Amino acid sequence: MNTRKTAAAALAAALGIGTLAACRTDDVRDAAGKTDTPAPKTVTLVSHDSFNASKEVLAEFTRQTGLTVKVLKSGDAGEAVNKEILTKGSPQGDVFFGVDNTLLSRALDNGIFVPYEAKGLDRVPAALQLDKEQHRVTPIDSGDICVNYDKQYFADKKLAPPQTFDDLAKPAYKDLLVVENPERSSPGLGFLLGTAAKYGDTGWQDYWKKLKANGVKTVDSWELAYNQEFSGSAGGKKAKGDRPLVVSYASSPPVEVLYADPQPTVAPTGVSTGTCFRQTEFAGLLNGAKNPEGGKKLIDFLISKKFQDDMPLQMFVNPVTNDATLPELFTKHGVVIEQPYAMEPKRIADNRDQWIQQWTSLVLK
Repeated sequence: MNTRKTAAAALAAALGIGTLAACRTDDVRDAAGKTDTPAPKTVTLVSHDSFNASKEVLAEFTRQTGLTVKVLKSGDAGEAVNKEILTKGSPQGDVFFGVDNTLLSRALDNGIFVPYEAKGLDRVPAALQLDKEQHRVTPIDSGDICVNYDKQYFADKKLAPPQTFDDLAKPAYKDLLVVENPERSSPGLGFLLGTAAKYGDTGWQDYWKKLKANGVKTVDSWELAYNQEFSGSAGGKKAKGDRPLVVSYASSPPVEVLYADPQPTVAPTGVSTGTCFRQTEFAGLLNGAKNPEGGKKLIDFLISKKFQDDMPLQMFVNPVTNDATLPELFTKHGVVIEQPYAMEPKRIADNRDQWIQQWTSLVLK
């Protein structure tokens, strides 16, 4: 349920949860026993800052393939995609993970990926395969971008937390909400698209005028919004901010439980279920990859049961394969969004850049 980025995993990264793998491979030798070109020893995964996987799972990939996974984190999803566009044909790595449905057309139109149909793709619902004609990207996870609320704040104020987009614009919630800039942040863009899905191509602008009048605050990234501005705890750590409403993910509550010491029986944060926008994240083989064969093996592994089962408590997102198993902590403290807002990829592609410009003029000026 982030994600990419879900961004919830960025919290895990901020708390020191990293990814490592180690291995060695032998040189390729010709018939005479002389060393030829060394076999690649690594495959490089470029991602947004929220990528995470357990050491054991990456070690399993190494055991299967003899390749070390080198993870290169490249900022928020939007920033990371833009970097790959600028280096098209001479990429930073072999595989890119973390482009989501809000940014997918930008990546595809700029040709940063080459086609590859992953092994095991038949276990992924066709509805999530948004490039199923060419297979330039493979679905890896899905989640919901939603407003989160600080339960203690609303209990102390004896105020019911907001549940819908309409609620957020009411005077009772003035100066309480912090959001991310959609030009720089994928959760911010998802939230903007959610308002467009709710209020229409022009009605969303009137809605944002109401939010601005109601004191909405904008920052550049999820990390700043959640870890600096939000009044709720961050993995059990003392809150730094004073805003009890933040754009995050439906899966953020399990993060708070897992990394708190001691772990609470009830998550300290809640989810405004009527504000959620469905996000799907993809991986693709980068155009110009130095180790394309290793990149293909890595994409296969990303939709393997081993990786998909590991992913919920590493990146706090939903697996996409139909044979994956969700952990109890994830199901107990996460929120299932039955009717999230969504948008067709073509509509996103046709309007995204214009809407971001309009949002910038409306909210930041």
